[in-house]
Amino acid sequence: MAVQLNAQRVAVLIDVQNLYYSARNLYQAKVNFREILKTAVGRRGLIRAFAYVVRTKTGEEKPFFEALVKLGIETRIRDLQEYYDGLKKADWDVGITVDAIRISPSVDTIVLASGDGDFQQLIEYLENQGKRVEIIAFGRSASSKIKESADEFIDIEKEPEKYLIKK
Repeated sequence: MAVQLNAQRVAVLIDVQNLYYSARNLYQAKVNFREILKTAVGRRGLIRAFAYVVRTKTGEEKPFFEALVKLGIETRIRDLQEYYDGLKKADWDVGITVDAIRISPSVDTIVLASGDGDFQQLIEYLENQGKRVEIIAFGRSASSKIKESADEFIDIEKEPEKYLIKK
């Protein structure tokens, strides 16, 4: 892990669906978002942390959303879209990108907790604006493009006991 300066200002953007499905598919486990946030911030100053989540019609995820808020993470909530053919969709890529660009003037580092390769152009843009970009994700399911282009890639799989909660 790179040297973290106490004076660095950090924003953390967590793609909850990306981490959730990777943890479930690779380990049959849940993500420990407290540890994700702790690692993302380190000894630096947290400016804002956002978790991008999806609300279903049943509302069963409400306690999870509340737990994120208790950790100091702001939730950005989008309703699950269900189409007539049975397809379900709730894509946060554009929302995450817009928030990252909006907050970038106020921070030195943006930590993106996602392995989604769709963020490649965002990473390049932020770095061209002089921002440090760090990625926290599962190494096996993270895009090789974003692993290479980020200033630092933190692989959750190197310490699964720290970042995962067994079901």
